[in-house]
Amino acid sequence: MGRGGHGLARVPVVVRAGAAPLWWLGVAAAGAGALPDGLTSRRIGAFAGAALFLVTAAVIAYARRKRYLALAREATRAGKYDVLQSRSVTVRNWRRGHRWWLAAAFLAALTSGFAVPAAGGAVLAGAGAGLWAKAAWLGRREEDGDVLLWVRVDWLDRGAGAPAGKTAKAYRTTGPAAGDAAPGGARRRTASAPA
Repeated sequence: MGRGGHGLARVPVVVRAGAAPLWWLGVAAAGAGALPDGLTSRRIGAFAGAALFLVTAAVIAYARRKRYLALAREATRAGKYDVLQSRSVTVRNWRRGHRWWLAAAFLAALTSGFAVPAAGGAVLAGAGAGLWAKAAWLGRREEDGDVLLWVRVDWLDRGAGAPAGKTAKAYRTTGPAAGDAAPGGARRRTASAPA
């Protein structure tokens, strides 16, 4: 980047990037895992899966909130020469960086169906739901502060790491109109032209 600028990725977009693949892989693994009887019955697997879904979603949604809040409080304004990474690039980088981990998690959830039907898939789906909830929480923080939160791309382990990990030393902020993602990391809705 010229003149000391850095590439910046939206924090909620990085958090939200894994939500959809984890959710859909979890749903697929739970559906396929419910077919065999397993070591337990399907009924026990369904109850265990529901409990694991709720616990996993809650743990993921609330994990490291203090760290996110501390980084948000100490955030500084983005510089003139900082480059804002698009939502699609951020999502693509995260998913590329985690593709083997996602594949391994899916296979583990699928094979766990032979022990406890549907439970492994419920854990994956719960992780996806937890990431959506965390991104929504970050979006509310952005709206309350009337800013958007960004993290340097080179602190994300090639754009695929955690935005509240040890390598993330500080956040940057911009006004709420910057970038192409809404608060919380969803696609920004463009107003349709008047007829």
